[in-house]
Amino acid sequence: MTTDRQAVTVLGLGQMGSALAAALLERGHPTTVWNRSAAKARPLADRGAHAAATPEEAVTASPLIVACVLDYDVLRTVLAPVTGSLAGRTLVNLTSGSPEQAREAEKWARAHGADYLDGAIMTTPPGVGSPGTMFLYSGERAVLDTHRPTLTALGDPVHLGTDVGLASLYDAALLGLMWSTMTGWLHGTAMVGAEGTPATDFTPVAIRWLTTVAGFLTTYAPQVDAGTYPGDDATVDVQIAAVDHLLHAAEARGVDNALPELMKSLMLRAKATGHGSDSYASVIEVLKK
Repeated sequence: MTTDRQAVTVLGLGQMGSALAAALLERGHPTTVWNRSAAKARPLADRGAHAAATPEEAVTASPLIVACVLDYDVLRTVLAPVTGSLAGRTLVNLTSGSPEQAREAEKWARAHGADYLDGAIMTTPPGVGSPGTMFLYSGERAVLDTHRPTLTALGDPVHLGTDVGLASLYDAALLGLMWSTMTGWLHGTAMVGAEGTPATDFTPVAIRWLTTVAGFLTTYAPQVDAGTYPGDDATVDVQIAAVDHLLHAAEARGVDNALPELMKSLMLRAKATGHGSDSYASVIEVLKK
């Protein structure tokens, strides 16, 4: 069977790597897969993937190599014996790591003649392949544009900039946002649950509220960039008074208050440095220091 779809190699077949390979197969890309444990390649081979016996065979099979392994050290270990085959190919590294590791990996790949993109997958494996799922990429824009038709099979490719460390940095920042949001939701769910409200009743209201919160972020972003925080909506002083109501309600219902106590401590520190009459965005001055 012939196809006009680009051939791709996927290195690493954990849950995420397997999902990446499956999405490429579903969209008609000739897909070569390799994993240190060969058994993980069998389900994909049954669906039409070529299971390479060695990293050398995997790398030479395709002009585009997508890596999703345990960490950057593992990636370097896998590719070290086949550096002579990297020239002229593109390595898209979707392995989790730090911005510093991404920059070192780019230097290493370019030293061996390969183009390099660093990426972050903003979903769990079931979300791979959805057009609404963000895949964050950093590195040379031309490299992403060349392979965009193929990478779109995985999700929406979002280019963050030429600094190859940006994808990892965004990944960490966005995970922090996710955990903070989910923990806030769980704290609220525990509070209303203490009075018999199911999480399934509370959550639609919480999601609607998050739409309003997104509007606050849009308002505050220019303030953060400018370093000026006009308190014309709700000041830090007002927020301090409001968080006390949350603390009281949660304590009365036996709900742990570590998260709101942390938030109040940040607000009080912002007030102590002169931001009591400024907007909540001024708390970033505490976080930066």
